[in-house]
Amino acid sequence: MTAREIIKLAVFEGKQIRKIIHEGEWWFAIVDVVEVLTESPTPRQYWGKVKKREFTDLQLSPVWVQLKLEASDGKKYATDCANAKGMFRIIQSIPSPKAEPFKQWLAQVGYERIQEIENPELAQDRMKQLYEQKGYPKDWIDKRLRGIAIRQNLTDEWQERGISTERDFSILTAEIAKATFGITPSGHMELKGLTRKNENLRDHMTDLELIFTMLGEKVTTEISQTEKPDTFEKNKKVAKRGGSVAGTARKETEKELGRSVVSPENFLPKALTPNGQKK
Repeated sequence: MTAREIIKLAVFEGKQIRKIIHEGEWWFAIVDVVEVLTESPTPRQYWGKVKKREFTDLQLSPVWVQLKLEASDGKKYATDCANAKGMFRIIQSIPSPKAEPFKQWLAQVGYERIQEIENPELAQDRMKQLYEQKGYPKDWIDKRLRGIAIRQNLTDEWQERGISTERDFSILTAEIAKATFGITPSGHMELKGLTRKNENLRDHMTDLELIFTMLGEKVTTEISQTEKPDTFEKNKKVAKRGGSVAGTARKETEKELGRSVVSPENFLPKALTPNGQKK
């Protein structure tokens, strides 16, 4: 997966469908769509039968491609994905009363993508609306969206420096985070009671945590653009340095405030504890 491929979740009738931007357009996880349309308890097996029955002709193989998507266990696996055109073809092979409304939903998602390409600000507007619907305060949303832009600049810079694998991106990100907060991302998640692998740590950060995350990643980007590290190890050292700048600022802030910036506060539903029990 390249840094320019963006993975998100779409929602159809309350069901999550993984989608990824690949070669400039949305590609959808076929097994997720099958689960939505059929409500089958074994959507992978269902898709396997449809694939064998309907798509044995090798000329039809371009209907889908395999892209790495995150599964429920938090790991990424090669997953059959189809773009809107291919998905319409697949839907024809699946008898379901939800087929028509899903086609309309799919067409709308594709149309929104075209709009976003022509006007990138629309993507931010839609993301802002999503966070507002989840109950996040507006000033937090502004910081989160700015952080996303800074993160994208950093991953673009890493790609320019030859970083291409998901594993390497994760390692460099962790180096910045450890230097910034004095704790690993997994430890940070544990502190906040985030027990599910697919929960996004940044969506549960406080204002200050977001600010220092942005600082560490922005400084790393600036150093990298100046020094142009040409090996992974050099990029790793730059990541540590960028994070250390934010870490020093974080420590000074903690001295002034008399408390830790690294916080257990999160945006989990107020009525439940991380274990799912009512407070």
